Amino acid sequence: MRDALDEAARAAARSEVPVGAVVVREGVVLARAGNLREGLSDPTAHAELLALREAAKALGTWRLEGCRVYVTLEPCAMCAGAMVLARVEACIFGCADPKGGFLGSLGDLSRWPGLNHRFAVVPGVLEADCAAQLRAFFRDVRTAGSKERWPSG
Repeated sequence: MRDALDEAARAAARSEVPVGAVVVREGVVLARAGNLREGLSDPTAHAELLALREAAKALGTWRLEGCRVYVTLEPCAMCAGAMVLARVEACIFGCADPKGGFLGSLGDLSRWPGLNHRFAVVPGVLEADCAAQLRAFFRDVRTAGSKERWPSG
């Protein structure tokens, strides 16, 4: 999770929402990424998706069996769905996302009855550090007067 926090810090330095993700298999880091939605003008450029894509390239297969995804913020429905489709072993996340998280907050795709794959979810790892990073980013955005770019709500 510390590596994911580092990726989130790099994302914040690029004026991206500080979310970082790392994919690990058998103790080896296969991929790491931070959000790139702003930089790529791509609504799907979430840290988790970018890391899953990189891990698939590293392994030469889309099947990420045995892989664990570490992410600083609870994944949204899109990212949680991608983890189901990639057949990851587990997702370990830092802080919950009550407005968009789909591994426990708004629903839980990791255990959705109609889907063909289930995976373990471990919430709250380094939760205080992950939440503090997000709070600091949005505090700085508000202080800088960037409300036009980052509307509240």
